[in-house]
Amino acid sequence: MLLLQRIVRVESKTKSGIFVSSFRDIFNEALVSDLSSFSSVAGISGNGNRDIPIFFPWMSEKIATTLTAAAGGDGMISKEVALSFKEWFKSGSNSLFDQIFQILQGARDDQETTYRPSTADLALSSLGLRLNELFVLDVLRFGSNDVLSCLKFFDWAGRQPGFFHTRATFNAIFKILSKAKLMSLMFDFLDNYVQQKFVHKVRFYNTLVMGYAVAGKPIFALQLFGQMRFQGHDLDSFAYHVLLNSLVEENCFDAVHVIVKQISLMGFENEVTHHIMLKNFCKQSQLAEAETFLHGLVSSGQAVSGRMLGILVGALCKSGNFERAWKLVEEFRNELVSVEHVYGVWITQLVRAGKLESALQFLYSRKSDESYIPDVFRYNMLIHRLLRENRLQEVFDLLMEMKKEHISPDKVTMNAAMCFLCKAGMVDVALDLYNSRSGFGLSPNSMAYNYLINTLCGDGSTDEAYHILKNSIDQGYFPGKKTFSILADALCRERKLDKMKELVIFALERNFMPSDSTYDKFISALCRAKRVEDGYLIHGELNRINKVAVQSTYFALIDGFNKSNRGDIAARLLIEMQEKGHVPTRKLFRAVIRCLNEMENMEKQFFNLLELQLSRQEPSCEVYNNFIYGAAHAKKPELAREVYQMMLRSGIQPNLSSDILILKCYLCSERISDALNFLEDLSQSRIIGRKIFNTMVVGLCKANKADIALDFLRDMRDKSLTPSIECYEVLAKQFCQIERYDLVANLVNDLENVGRHLTSFLGNILLYNSLKTRKLYEAWVHSREGLMETSQSSMLGLLIGAFSGHIRVSQSIKNLEEAIAKCFPLDIYTYNLLLRRLSINDMQLAFELFNRLCQKGYEPNKWTYDILVHGLFKHGRTSEAKRLLEVMYRKGFDPTECTKAFI
Repeated sequence: MLLLQRIVRVESKTKSGIFVSSFRDIFNEALVSDLSSFSSVAGISGNGNRDIPIFFPWMSEKIATTLTAAAGGDGMISKEVALSFKEWFKSGSNSLFDQIFQILQGARDDQETTYRPSTADLALSSLGLRLNELFVLDVLRFGSNDVLSCLKFFDWAGRQPGFFHTRATFNAIFKILSKAKLMSLMFDFLDNYVQQKFVHKVRFYNTLVMGYAVAGKPIFALQLFGQMRFQGHDLDSFAYHVLLNSLVEENCFDAVHVIVKQISLMGFENEVTHHIMLKNFCKQSQLAEAETFLHGLVSSGQAVSGRMLGILVGALCKSGNFERAWKLVEEFRNELVSVEHVYGVWITQLVRAGKLESALQFLYSRKSDESYIPDVFRYNMLIHRLLRENRLQEVFDLLMEMKKEHISPDKVTMNAAMCFLCKAGMVDVALDLYNSRSGFGLSPNSMAYNYLINTLCGDGSTDEAYHILKNSIDQGYFPGKKTFSILADALCRERKLDKMKELVIFALERNFMPSDSTYDKFISALCRAKRVEDGYLIHGELNRINKVAVQSTYFALIDGFNKSNRGDIAARLLIEMQEKGHVPTRKLFRAVIRCLNEMENMEKQFFNLLELQLSRQEPSCEVYNNFIYGAAHAKKPELAREVYQMMLRSGIQPNLSSDILILKCYLCSERISDALNFLEDLSQSRIIGRKIFNTMVVGLCKANKADIALDFLRDMRDKSLTPSIECYEVLAKQFCQIERYDLVANLVNDLENVGRHLTSFLGNILLYNSLKTRKLYEAWVHSREGLMETSQSSMLGLLIGAFSGHIRVSQSIKNLEEAIAKCFPLDIYTYNLLLRRLSINDMQLAFELFNRLCQKGYEPNKWTYDILVHGLFKHGRTSEAKRLLEVMYRKGFDPTECTKAFI
């Protein structure tokens, strides 16, 4: 069977039970007019393509991948889809209007505050435009979102010979200014209106009254109306209705009836008057009166338009009375010349009320019964709601239906289509449309930009996403916090920090505040890339706008300056983070003080920092201990002891942590006699407990004084104190290094006596040394003489014997694992020891064990691979060893010197 014949046929069905066309039919009829190229790629000949389901790749990555494979390397499907959308989009664009606004936009500088009229005038005049009222209104309607360009066009048109602005063109520009809430600009426009040479004095008051009415100042408009009536002038029909509508919109209901009466007296009453009066009733929630008014019009033989009925239907729906609204629609359906507008209002209100299924069911039923086709606004509303719910198949159906019905898409439709393509996994098509946007006048909105950027980031095309973001900023859009965060994460993850820095500067310049985590990730990424100065610069900008950085940001900056040996700045940040309400950890103090230790005047800076800490808060053991801790890790016992003495002089009694820190400081610096003297002094004032004993044992071992450490452990046992497991571990490790295996065996026996279990660390030490020498097994056997054997000690003895070669290893890997598990928990180090033991005699068993540890979720490390490679070389399996060595290199591991000898 052909590849495409294996793709599932999909029939689209809405939840309301209404079937729509299959994807095959829609795709064949509306999207791809000529499938010959696709058929040849898929191996289809003749007319067979009509019987094969062509599936648009949405939601399913698997299906998208299948189609891409079927289309071949040149992405034929994507090209066809993009071409189809481009042709459709062009049908809804107006190249002449696009040219006009490109000229007007190009005549501005970067700040859009100056204008080069000579350049724009010349370019506009070269177009040979035939200006009349309808043309100017169409241009203003087309570019209503670009207020400045509309104003410039209005100004230019008014200065052209033979053309004079009409009431309608003035009203159009007023509405644009009002919608954009540029009231101050509108009032300036009105104030300067009388000075323009295209003003006709006869229309002066008409225009001013309309202007202030549309600007939301109906009371001022009424005052002007009174002045002109006093001077013997009156408004014309158009201006009267603009004023009346403004009074209704601004809830000036008392004045409405006065103006209606004047309209009636002047003989201007018409369908527009009735329309506004119906709106007046609905605005006051007088729905019963509105219904009576509507019936009265019908009774008197007046025409009732779909727009009038739509006002009442919309008001009833907003009040939740959908049942009554629909009865009105059915009642007046035969009285209306056209019901399209009412149907549109009905769909709109259903969608806004969340009744999407009902809206879709109504749409398909009316389309079937009455061939009703919604306008582009209703389609856009349905598409957006379906997009929000990720019902992509139905979105696609509606888009293709619009194309089939020759409904010209507007900018909202184009943006919705781009969002759909992104959600459907066809970001390459969406990107193609975006790059070709000038060809059909597409102006992406913030939603389309967000979808494109988010999808490209998820697709790994971060550079393209960043390029689109810069374009969106140039167009006046800035992404939402979520989109900004997604792009920022991608840039930080891919270490494109210069672009990220530019992005942050864009945000700060526009007072845009991304999430704390975004800044934290960026500053942390800069610090990891050893660009801590850049991170500090961004941090300074955040401080300037009173943005408090999160604690992890301070940690990253301090760590970065510590690594750059700039302890002075690290100390400054430490103080700053406390002032911002964050609590630094002891580890952070240690790191800063250690860095200060590498600088000149270390002691001065050390004590300056301590004084600052003491001045900021009440002196306490915790403050002093932090500095003792830092001095200890900087191996500065004198500083640590001086801080200890300062604490005593200030009247603060050192606590147990203080004493332990001083001991650790002496032991880390290998000042053993000082440690013992300090311990002697302590014994005069306090009882030496388990924690101090443990500190001495561990510290002495790390200072290579295992014999003294053992004396302390024995002293603990004599005093009935139980040593920590770490004491046994470090002592066993030290005695193994100097081959005092008798003491190691005694330690393990004592561990059993105090009721402690063998740890992985201690067990691995025993197995590792058993592999090295048989002496440990001999010492173990000797130490068990006269002792009662337990199941654990017996099993441990067998394991030590097996690893040292005294006892033959079982051929069952599972048995070996179970035996070890009875003694201590296995870890990757244990498995490596097992591999090493098995690889001596049987590589097959070693590889079986390797497979088992991988299946159990353990991550093989450098030593795991090295043991296997080494074993293969020793057994003469050179070619296998070299292949495994290549795997090892690819994982970033280097073989040990011992293994390199075979290479």
